[in-house]
Amino acid sequence: MDYKWLDWGQQIQAIAQNGLTYSKNGYDIERYQQLRQIAAEIMAAHSNTEPSYILDLFSKEVGYATPKVDVRAAVFDSDKILLVLEKEDGCWTLPGGWADIGESPSESIVREVYEESGYHTRVVKLLAVYDRNHSRHGHPPLAHHVYKLFFQCELIGGKPKVSLETEDVAFFGEHEIPKLSLTRVVPSQITRLFEHYRNSNKQTDFD
Repeated sequence: MDYKWLDWGQQIQAIAQNGLTYSKNGYDIERYQQLRQIAAEIMAAHSNTEPSYILDLFSKEVGYATPKVDVRAAVFDSDKILLVLEKEDGCWTLPGGWADIGESPSESIVREVYEESGYHTRVVKLLAVYDRNHSRHGHPPLAHHVYKLFFQCELIGGKPKVSLETEDVAFFGEHEIPKLSLTRVVPSQITRLFEHYRNSNKQTDFD
């Protein structure tokens, strides 16, 4: 499927956001607001979403437009990887989420793993930095441009515990991976993480 419309929408939104950040002239501000509206309408037309919903998402973005950062943990135990079951879509994913302001990426992922699974971990290595763009890894379309950071984490304590976002916690072997939450992680990424686990000398992946 061709998602060129998503690239156009994201790029127009970024131009609009940067323009609204730095422009002082009222006429220019109006034009950038119109660009933001066009970007929302492009995305809405191709995603069965109301333009007002997308415009509201865009309006919350301020300052110079940059990609968002999503952190994910690869926690291995006895040749199995830790996954959590998302309440939102009923599918499994690596524990993780948006990096928080005021935290380093490693601090964010340690917190996310504990909150979503109940396990205490220690970051060992950055395994991959991927562009979430649909054409690169097969994620479903998303309004925002996202970089995904995958960390290998060592299990050091805790016990399985669900959270407000998760309803199950379990370890799975490479050939028993359940249905994944594709907006968060895709099968090829899980496969690659197991490859890193088996060969610690692999260099960090990046797009």
